[in-house]
Amino acid sequence: MPADPDEMTGRTETASGHSDIQLAGLWARLPVSTHPYITLARLDRPIGWWLLVLPGWWIFAAFSPGWQTAIWYMALFTVGAVAMRAVGCVINDLWDRDIDAQIERTRARPLASGQLSVAAAFIFLMCLSGLGLLVLLQLPVICWGVGVAALPLVILYPLAKRFTDWPQIVLGFTFSWAIPMAVAVLWQSWPPAGLWLIYAGCVCWVVGYDTIYAVQDMPDDRLTGVRSSALALGRYIRWGVSLFYLAAIAFWTAGFWGVLGPGLWLGGLGLMGCHLVWQIYQLKTDDPASALQVFKSNRNAGLILSAGLFLNTFL
Repeated sequence: MPADPDEMTGRTETASGHSDIQLAGLWARLPVSTHPYITLARLDRPIGWWLLVLPGWWIFAAFSPGWQTAIWYMALFTVGAVAMRAVGCVINDLWDRDIDAQIERTRARPLASGQLSVAAAFIFLMCLSGLGLLVLLQLPVICWGVGVAALPLVILYPLAKRFTDWPQIVLGFTFSWAIPMAVAVLWQSWPPAGLWLIYAGCVCWVVGYDTIYAVQDMPDDRLTGVRSSALALGRYIRWGVSLFYLAAIAFWTAGFWGVLGPGLWLGGLGLMGCHLVWQIYQLKTDDPASALQVFKSNRNAGLILSAGLFLNTFL
């Protein structure tokens, strides 16, 4: 699963071709026995948890009663995002271990290659879920039900790409779930309608950037029967991504304006929009390595909007 729900994996060139296994720096210095678990959870590839947590950051930056509250919940959500992104990656690899073994980029993953057993992966999954539960218990009780409600989406995504040409939509609902969670923290009641527009915009953003991500695997996906929006769009990938990004900007503009009114956040959203246009310009559908770099740049896009919202609220 890509950003797995990234999984948002990395990619490196090797003598035998492409692989998404690459441990470097501090991760490589840890005991060798931990390396399969680090790789399975994608702990060495932060883009996945960045994209998972950023929508929640937007809500806290825009609507927290004070900057201390915003920082506290942004930090707490970051820990939860790292844990739950890892949960999604483990579930994805459990579902896809046979498919991963057939794909050049993923055949070295711990479950596909046999470095880890299914039983070991399940135990690791329980540990990660426990960490996520600890974070959840720090939040208001209403958030517990909202958090649990995301689990079917996490489980459904690996199956969706077997049965629909648009599994990225399922991923969009999943990777945007930090918004309902953050809303539950701050409102603890039914939120303003504008916040649902912000959620819809985030879903469109995820579909757009994960379509870019899926460009990497188009040849292998055709062979293995895995479906994706990139394959569905074919030669119209640029147009499709452009439309999803345009819809995202429109939803965000309407949503934030409806709750915040005009302010500095418009500058952040405008700069983010410019960044998304740059992505479309840079995207080369015949260059997987380039597609990965464009996809990863969405972290910067999300941070730009976070900064605009934070300045708007607390400057």
